[in-house]
Amino acid sequence: MGARAEALADRIELGAHTLASFAEGLSDAEWRMSVPPDGRQAGVMVHHVASMYPIEVDLARTIASGKAVTGLSWADVAKLNAGHAHDHAAVGKQETVELLRRNARAAADAVRALTDQELDRAAPVSLNADAPLTAQFFIEDHALRHSFHHLAKIRAAVRR
Repeated sequence: MGARAEALADRIELGAHTLASFAEGLSDAEWRMSVPPDGRQAGVMVHHVASMYPIEVDLARTIASGKAVTGLSWADVAKLNAGHAHDHAAVGKQETVELLRRNARAAADAVRALTDQELDRAAPVSLNADAPLTAQFFIEDHALRHSFHHLAKIRAAVRR
């Protein structure tokens, strides 16, 4: 395993750990609180982050293999997010935190397996106007950033 892949994986785990620790401290009312701007409940957002790790890592592996990510748009992402919010509206805290930890660990392990050459490989990504993005950038912009992004929104909503 390379030092870059290890550092990326460590940061994925840091984000997940930080989000999980914060989520565990939410009251039941805070867990169900609507979070701006899209109105998903805090708990649903945490579950969303946990659920997205496998998808984000699969897309990063696609790029790492030199294949383009095609047919994926932000409208698709919005539809996926809305469906997830509907299907998981009553999600429990313990099961969600466990899923977050488990999927983040699996994502980090998958990232650790990537070589520097794979991290540097670029391919068109339809989600980003077919820009040729590197696997490392995609990991940083999705699997790594995602937990920090939603944690900030949840913190702002619960004012902590």
